[in-house]
Amino acid sequence: MNIKVFEKLRAAALINDAELTAVKTAEDQQLFSLHWEIKTLLYLGVLLLSGGLGILIYKNIDTIGHQVILLIIGVICAGCFSYCIRKKAPFSWAKVNSPNAFFDYALLLGCLTFVTFVGYLQFQYTAFGTAYGLATFIPLAVLTVSAYYFDHLGVLSMAITNLAAWMGIAVTPFQLLSANDFGSVQLIYTGVILGGLLLLLAFISARKNLKKHFAFTYQNFGAHIIFIACVAGMCVYDAGWLAWFAFMAVIGFFIFKEAFRERSFYFVLITVLYGYIALSIAVVRLLITTNDIGGVYLGLLYFIGSAIGVIVLLISLNKKIKHASV
Repeated sequence: MNIKVFEKLRAAALINDAELTAVKTAEDQQLFSLHWEIKTLLYLGVLLLSGGLGILIYKNIDTIGHQVILLIIGVICAGCFSYCIRKKAPFSWAKVNSPNAFFDYALLLGCLTFVTFVGYLQFQYTAFGTAYGLATFIPLAVLTVSAYYFDHLGVLSMAITNLAAWMGIAVTPFQLLSANDFGSVQLIYTGVILGGLLLLLAFISARKNLKKHFAFTYQNFGAHIIFIACVAGMCVYDAGWLAWFAFMAVIGFFIFKEAFRERSFYFVLITVLYGYIALSIAVVRLLITTNDIGGVYLGLLYFIGSAIGVIVLLISLNKKIKHASV
């Protein structure tokens, strides 16, 4: 509330002293919201509890015993899920608000401890043997069901991360992930498949109104993953980089078109930036084939001019989106 406006109204004799005093009193007694402060403290509490549990286990692994540790983690996990099941609102494909502020954090803690429980079980007892895909698929299934059942975007992000881990292990050899060979052709194709799948889920969520508010999270992960995979393909493939460039252009066109339809400058921004990276790789590859010092000068001129062009383009697109939103 702008008190100066009311003071000007009083000076113009449009309100009297009693009304001005009432406005000032209401402003002075206005409640101060602690919403974000409390949410921040709750998030920190979950992180500190998870981190403290890990440190406690690490420091006392010899004295506590593995079975006791698993029991503690299991009890925390079961308690959190039990609380969430009792407090949750009825399921709906539309957005469902949390019953209280503590609910989201209890669910997040329950999911974190569940992943910890499965990981600890596999690491210590090799419960799933060498079936690493199963060890990641079980948390993936539980997290996905929890995200939809309890309507939680944070858990959905965890589920997508587990999906990436599961696909990386099941689709490509485990040794590739261990060696961090991210230039592997198989990992590139895995990224394309995963990114395409997430974009498809985003499209279905938005069009079919199946947890429509999940669409942004799916699209965000999917766009980054598929763009990075395409850029990696352009760098790894010496003979087929042009095909990857064309494929990325097609994907970028559809994401760009969808972003304009949704009036989302964020997706317009990342599409333009990834497109600029891909175009720059293509230009550099073409200039390298010249084997001439002139190619270096042309490259420098390109980067100077293109950087300015991208900035101008983004400013123009931002104005168009704002104008279209009015």
